[in-house]
Amino acid sequence: MKDKEALEVINKIFLNIFNKNNSYSIDEILSKFAFDIKLPQKVYDSLTSKETWAESINPTKFITQKNMELYDNKHGWMRPKKDLNSLDDVLKYWKKINYTTTERIYESENVSKSDTIYNCENVYRSLDCRKCKNILFSDGCGNSEFIMACQRTGQSSFCIRVDDSGECINSYNVICSAKISNSFFIQDCKNLDECMFCSHIANQKYCIANMQFEKEEYFDIKEQIINWILEN
Repeated sequence: MKDKEALEVINKIFLNIFNKNNSYSIDEILSKFAFDIKLPQKVYDSLTSKETWAESINPTKFITQKNMELYDNKHGWMRPKKDLNSLDDVLKYWKKINYTTTERIYESENVSKSDTIYNCENVYRSLDCRKCKNILFSDGCGNSEFIMACQRTGQSSFCIRVDDSGECINSYNVICSAKISNSFFIQDCKNLDECMFCSHIANQKYCIANMQFEKEEYFDIKEQIINWILEN
């Protein structure tokens, strides 16, 4: 996914959650919303010196999945037998073939700056995601679409900063919760719609800080909260 496509997806997410267009750049989105998400980091392919993206930057030698396969087809990775007289010999020969594979993309399309992606489409700078579509800056998510800066979350759509949760939609900053819709700043809750700043409750609507409000009151405050989120 190119930067332009990523911004188009971000704008759709913003419209669904905040009913406002996105005014941030890609770098500003990363800094404001995905600052603490584990994401692939830029490294360089040891054979081509071109940039690539890896889950871990601890190894010293990298090779893209594509280049690893090309090398295998052209040369093969097996080596002639050598005498191994010491542990140093083992480590010396291991070093020669021990490249960490990057950008491991399986049965997916339109994926960029990502690693360990399975059965996904339209992915930008994400890690360890499965069966997702239109996702950005996310880690460990599955069966979701139009999500950004989410972690370990599944069966969700149009969400930003949703962690360890499931079946969430049109929501922002949700932690360890399920069946949350149109809500902001929710923790340890279930089956909430149009709630904000709530914790440890279930089956509620138009609540703020675990207090019940009338619909009109609620939406007046929600508009203020949206402006606060996007202005700070």
